[in-house]
Amino acid sequence: MTSRPRVLITSGDPGGVGPELVLRALADPGISGLAEFTAVGDPADFERAAAALALPLPRIHPAGGPGGGPAGGPGPVPVGPVPLGRASAAGGHAAVSAVREAARLVAAGDGDALVTAPVSKEALRLAGYPWPGQTEMLADLCAASDLRVLLLGGPLRVVHVSAHRSLREAIEAVTPAAVLRTVELADGIGRRLLGRPPRIAVAGLNPHAGEHGILGEEDERFIRPAVEQARSRGIDADGPLSADTLFPRAAAGQADLVVAMYHDQGHIPVKLLGRGEGVAVTLGLPFLRMSPDHGAAFDIAGQGLARPGSMTAAIRAAAAAAGDHQP
Repeated sequence: MTSRPRVLITSGDPGGVGPELVLRALADPGISGLAEFTAVGDPADFERAAAALALPLPRIHPAGGPGGGPAGGPGPVPVGPVPLGRASAAGGHAAVSAVREAARLVAAGDGDALVTAPVSKEALRLAGYPWPGQTEMLADLCAASDLRVLLLGGPLRVVHVSAHRSLREAIEAVTPAAVLRTVELADGIGRRLLGRPPRIAVAGLNPHAGEHGILGEEDERFIRPAVEQARSRGIDADGPLSADTLFPRAAAGQADLVVAMYHDQGHIPVKLLGRGEGVAVTLGLPFLRMSPDHGAAFDIAGQGLARPGSMTAAIRAAAAAAGDHQP
């Protein structure tokens, strides 16, 4: 009999809705049988949320003690109580400690997939960390490079050439090599999700994909050569295509995956059509990592108002992708 996959779920920033989302999702009878779940973080943060919401506690693996990153780096920073409802250095340290320990466990073979609850960029900065988000954090912890983010939401699957960059930096990141790498990762995850070669639609950078250079030259200079090279490698890719018509076509089923050039180009349609249940998948790590596609929501932390739809979808997707599971 095949054993169930082991899925680790981090607390996120305990000052936000992370622990609440984890507890709510794992209390769902439709989720509990899909895998062996372990929450990773400070047990006190989960206990606080469980007491406030009258929810059961799952199996918890503590983070914050001695240990180290998956490559043997320095151990997590011990933290005290995390204030609820605002960004804090303590919350940033707690979030990083949970991710660091979970990544170490997966690297050691003690987990098959990782789901990360939301963190706060402001809290990470207050704690002195350089990362703008968990994708960049995991890249450093795992010594991985050139990662990409896939968003799943409603009928859309969107992989981004760049994510957490300013618009100016995102434009500069559109190079033939970066676009080709993204198309290749989209093809790989598409084959895994669909069991067949996916149809990939590649968005242009400029309005109307540059109108053959009239509205910008980046589409013809950088994106089209990358798409042609991908096609020469047997990948079913088309582009550059005007984003304003591409996304409606993809939502109607005329493409399996979309390659977006920058954060908002892809995130806006996914969040619009995902109806609060978007999932982010990190491509290029040595293990599966998924997360809900929203932030720490400090404004509703501790009030029992957080909706677990996106977290539940991320956990379900992680359990399904990690291996055989009970229906």
